[in-house]
Amino acid sequence: MNHTIPAPINRYRMKVSVVIPCYNEEAVLETAYRRFSHVFAPSAYDYELIMINDGSQDRTFEILSSLAQADKHVKVISFSRNFGHQNAVTAGLHCCTGDIAVIIDADLQDPPEVIPQMIEVYLQEGCNVVYAVRNKRKGESLFKLLSAKLYYRTLNWLSEYSFPVDTGDFRLIDRKVLDTFRLFPEKHKYLRGLFSWMGFKQTPFYYDRDERYAGNTKYTLRKMIRLASNGIFGFSKKPLKIAISLGSVSILIALMMVLWIFYLQIFAHDHVVQGWSSTVITILFLGGIQLLTIGILGEYIGNIFDETKNRPEYIIQEKINFDEPS
Repeated sequence: MNHTIPAPINRYRMKVSVVIPCYNEEAVLETAYRRFSHVFAPSAYDYELIMINDGSQDRTFEILSSLAQADKHVKVISFSRNFGHQNAVTAGLHCCTGDIAVIIDADLQDPPEVIPQMIEVYLQEGCNVVYAVRNKRKGESLFKLLSAKLYYRTLNWLSEYSFPVDTGDFRLIDRKVLDTFRLFPEKHKYLRGLFSWMGFKQTPFYYDRDERYAGNTKYTLRKMIRLASNGIFGFSKKPLKIAISLGSVSILIALMMVLWIFYLQIFAHDHVVQGWSSTVITILFLGGIQLLTIGILGEYIGNIFDETKNRPEYIIQEKINFDEPS
């Protein structure tokens, strides 16, 4: 009597959502699509490539539309204008339907070929998040390397929470983390900080970061500073405490100067230099402390102002290959 042996369950049979923000990436999109397809098409994964056009000014949307027309695995979200990298990733995470999601940029600095290894780590470790840690960062200036190291360590010093250093947004997150992420209504999201703040079981994955395949970086110094500001002011109240400390130090220095002036008036009156230099120095010192404190308060108040307006984080102009209508 023949017995049919049931086939073992394929543990890789899951749906993978790859969230790919795109801003003026016409030079790299077709190559990026080929590399993502070469990773997933031969595999057993059900997958979707969610590519977000973040208000690009070049042919990015035209290329994405063509790719989506030729391949139903490609799903396109197009914004009404440029809303920024973090909001583009947020839109992709809001719209993805996978059991797990991988966040990766379109510039191919983070190689798509390591995603199966990240999935393997996820399955073996039974974790909720696999965050990618850069062993090497090829093609980046000494200034960017040093400023990144300084920033991550400063953020950890300022914050009440501990964030992994030398990481970016490139990571894998599971459905539990995705569902939790959708509960966050805040506008100025600092995604890598939010995922660390959530907790759950998180595992590092070490890799070498490549040079940008083509085109120029879209993260200008101004955008980097804005992102750093979101991280610091979104996860730390220590700048307010630093302002208090600076105020205390300025008061202490002012008292010491008063005592010094009294000493000169009593014991060295003939050596006292008449003039306004000490007054100007004192005013500039105290004025600098006050302006710094007001600036720190302004950052927090500005964030509160944006939250109270409750405007949407992004506006979708068009969606392609999604089940629901645009």
